[in-house]
Amino acid sequence: MGTFKRVGAVLGLMVLTGCASTVKSQRLRPDYATVDRQQVKRLAVVTQPFPQGQQYIGDLWSLIARQWLNQNRDYLVKANTSLPERPTDATFKDQCVEGIEGVLWLDPAVKRVGDGAEVAVRAQLIRCRDGEEVWAAEAGGSWDSEDKKYVERKEQYVTELGQVVEPYVVPSYKLLVATLDTLPNPELNDADKDEKIDLGE
Repeated sequence: MGTFKRVGAVLGLMVLTGCASTVKSQRLRPDYATVDRQQVKRLAVVTQPFPQGQQYIGDLWSLIARQWLNQNRDYLVKANTSLPERPTDATFKDQCVEGIEGVLWLDPAVKRVGDGAEVAVRAQLIRCRDGEEVWAAEAGGSWDSEDKKYVERKEQYVTELGQVVEPYVVPSYKLLVATLDTLPNPELNDADKDEKIDLGE
């Protein structure tokens, strides 16, 4: 996999919830700025295996990640899915279809606790051309399912995926945003920018 620079980062307490979110570790290829910044822009997101064996939670995680990256980073996320079993192919060839340059793999852990959930993730960005890791991070936290700042967002995901996702939206969203916020931005050319506009997210 080559040599990676390892960076430890800790986010502070989430004041509104009184719960902690911690990005425990992250790493990025040292040649990212000269190689993958220009070459790994079109992604597929896969959550695998299903959290707690439930596809709807996996679908929620992949959808949150796709939409957040398309709205807050310069990636062009073309597909999102979730799969039941742990991956047997660490290069994710099945997701590396034509037009996809990298796969964001989310390896989840989810547990309902009281009025909220404990959530954790191991995330990796794998480039399709050779199966090498570009970026990775690990994070975990615990949040209540209710947060007034997230009412509309929760309604959005409940509408798309069903009432069953309701307790998981806020904890999952807060965890994934903290994790994905450590992803660097790729560099888009003019054609890429037009393509991103066409994604409509």
